[in-house]
Formats: sequence, C-alpha cells, structure tokens
Amino acid sequence: MIMAKTIRTTNVCQKNIVDILHGMAGRLSLWQIWQDFIMLSAYSVSNAVDKKHFEEREKSFTSIAAKYSHAELEKFASMLGNVVIGLDKNPDQDFLGDLFMNLNLGTEWKGQFFTPYSVCRCMAGMLMSDDVPGKIAEKGWVSVNDPACGAGALLIAYANECQRRHINYQQSVLFVAQDIDQLAGMMCYIQLSLLGCPGYVAIQNTLRNPVTAADDRGLIPVDDSGNVWYTPMYFTEYWKMRSKISVIDMILKKAG
Repeated sequence: MIMAKTIRTTNVCQKNIVDILHGMAGRLSLWQIWQDFIMLSAYSVSNAVDKKHFEEREKSFTSIAAKYSHAELEKFASMLGNVVIGLDKNPDQDFLGDLFMNLNLGTEWKGQFFTPYSVCRCMAGMLMSDDVPGKIAEKGWVSVNDPACGAGALLIAYANECQRRHINYQQSVLFVAQDIDQLAGMMCYIQLSLLGCPGYVAIQNTLRNPVTAADDRGLIPVDDSGNVWYTPMYFTEYWKMRSKISVIDMILKKAG
C-alpha cells in the first residue's frame, strides 16, 4: 500500500490523480499502477490514429487491461481525463513529469530524475533563435529534436515558447523525441499528443541507435523495431501532404 503521507501537487487535477492512485494501491504497487496507466493511455491515443501498429498495440492494451476490473479501468479513464483537463487549463507545464517525481517514483526509475520545467522553459527560450520565423516562411516548417526526452518537458516548453512568439507550432514545427526508457517516452508521447504537437517519439538508445529518417527532412522515421509512436497531429492533412511530398522526392532521387 501507499504509505500515508502528503504528496505535493501543483493543481487540483494532479491531486485527483493522486487520490485515485491511493485508492487503487494495495493489490499492486504504486509503480505498477502508474506504469500500466501510462501504457494504457499511450495505446489508446496511438490506436485511435496509427493503423500500421494497431494490431500489435491493441493486443498489448488488452493484456494490461486484463489485470484490472471494469471499475478500475474506469478509474484509469478518469485519471487520463484529469491529465487532459490539467494540460488544457495550463499547457505550460510538465504535468506528468512533475507528478511522477512528486510521487517519488523517480527513485525507482533507474535513479534518473527529470529536469524541472522551469529550467526547460529557460532553455527553450535560449534555443528559439530569431530566424525561426524566417525559416518557416522559407521552408514551410522547422523541426526540433530532443534525444533524451524524458516526459517531454523541453519539447513542451519549446511549443509554449512558439506560442509566446505567435508561431503556430501545430502547422510549423515537427517535434521529434527519443528516449531509451519506454515509460518516459510514453509520458512524453501522451503529453505531446494532448498538446497537439505534430511528430513522433522513438523508444531506442540514442547513442547506439539514434533515430534516423528515410527522407532528408526527417518526416519519415526509420521504424525497424516498430517502436516509433506518431502523435495524432502528425496525421493531419498539413503533415500527411508534406510526408507525401517527401516520398515523391525520394522516388525522384532514386530514379535520377
């Protein structure tokens, strides 16, 4: 069981999730419940848009869901609903990463800890060069890559920095994330998806197997392992058309 103690939360939605976790803990550990919640949520998002990976991921979803009763699965749905509401009320935060650390799960997660969002926001401001609008005007869009994304704080901060500079990141920025840890990458995937960030998250070792793309602009990642997760916004007409153009360019280059 979760030991009775005060867990710091920054908003009511995080508190609601903590309360639900407290109520579920006992038969399974807090760590296991959190991991299953994240994976079920990620599968739900992916399976709504990514038909290429649907069958395999639906089987994984079913396997995890089988451990829980209908009432417990409804609690998972309520938790995800609170994530949606929390990010809608305040998109300028690392909702899942902060909650993960405040639950003290970071001490179990390979001894790794997420960078505070305030630091990521500062970094994003420094990374945003003044010529980004010019590059977008010239090429149509730019890309941003975090090879050790964690729960996605830096990319979330970059999206919000775009907002502050009146850049429509949903149409003009491709978000590419990578992490060796599945749980971290899925937290990133959920948050980027809910914030409407077009792009993908690759779960693989950045040093040994950095994410690569079949095209010159990084729109079509090489997915040999089947562990690339595309956000819903990646499938919108803006980005589907760009991917089609990249495919045509690849064909023409091979033919030439």
